[in-house]
Amino acid sequence: MKRLFDIVASLVGLIVFFPLMIVVGIIVKMTSPGPILFSQKRLTKGMREFSIYKFRSMTSNEAREKNTVQIKGSSSEITPIGKFMRKTKIDELPQFWNILIGDMSFIGPRPELPRRLKYYDERQKGIFALRSGISSPASIVFSDEEYLMNQVQDPEKFYIEEIMPYKIELNLYYIKHQTFFYDIWLIIATLLKIINRVKNEDVVKDEELLAKREDMVAKIGVEY
Repeated sequence: MKRLFDIVASLVGLIVFFPLMIVVGIIVKMTSPGPILFSQKRLTKGMREFSIYKFRSMTSNEAREKNTVQIKGSSSEITPIGKFMRKTKIDELPQFWNILIGDMSFIGPRPELPRRLKYYDERQKGIFALRSGISSPASIVFSDEEYLMNQVQDPEKFYIEEIMPYKIELNLYYIKHQTFFYDIWLIIATLLKIINRVKNEDVVKDEELLAKREDMVAKIGVEY
């Protein structure tokens, strides 16, 4: 049922949002030099590599590739239209194609960079039991990730030591509780999160797991 939903919904999404995608593509091309789309190798189900597609939000694909972690949201390498696209998630629209061809799902762990796999232990690699997704509980809980990254001196260290392990735990939580109707709720919650109309407690029911986020945030400005 999950895969059938992905196929139908992604096909409908490509048709419905095609005019918007054309407009966004034109704006991206006109406002900065470089390709319209950003492509990068990521990992999905079974740790299989695939090419993920997004609208380019940075000055160049090279600028994005040289960063080992998500850059600060205030970075000058992000174009003005890119900042808007990242905030509203419009840059993710080309991933409807990734979903349609089976690389991704609407809901699932965000696709990982192959170079980060070295930080995973065997238990953590359990997140590759499902297709990667556009959104997940981890994506919703960390919708303010760029803000957090702006607060630390060493974003790479902070991400690898704190954010990434915690996201993995949230992804493992999702896999344990995954159902078709939970997926539908997470799609709705993702849209509501953009306008701040949903709380983390609405998508993750494990209070102890959510409390770890507060412990992590408390380290900003102290350990990081």
